[in-house]
Amino acid sequence: MKASVLRRGLNLWPPFLFSGIHVTAITADYRHAHVELRMRPWNRNYVGTHFGGSLFAMTDPFWMLLTMQSLGREYWVWDKAGEIEFVKPGRGTVHADFRLRDDFLDELRAATANGEKALRWFDTDITDASGDVVARVRKQLYVRRKPAHRENGDAE
Repeated sequence: MKASVLRRGLNLWPPFLFSGIHVTAITADYRHAHVELRMRPWNRNYVGTHFGGSLFAMTDPFWMLLTMQSLGREYWVWDKAGEIEFVKPGRGTVHADFRLRDDFLDELRAATANGEKALRWFDTDITDASGDVVARVRKQLYVRRKPAHRENGDAE
């Protein structure tokens, strides 16, 4: 799927559309994505700051999607775990950047070449307009090469 089609689809996906989450960029090579969360009356919490669930949701699928698209159909890629640390109240529009490095993809390919699973953590800062960190999100991915594509040809 072309990155531009995925970006448009995510922006129309009801959980993002109705939460004020907007994907502003996904590069054609799936190595970078930029997402913003706009403050809306329906995504504020009781004290008038960004709802924590919306902050987590704006980061939720991106490490999995970028890794999955970059590695290709020969791999299973799943979210395994996630956590969020709230650093300061989020107000206005907040942003998150996701950058997938080629050396990381090479490491995943090597770690899973013989059918072993790889569990890797990704860290993302959510920042406000001043560049201050509002929240830190950690996501753990499960990555495994599918049996038909393993280097040694072994099946599970």
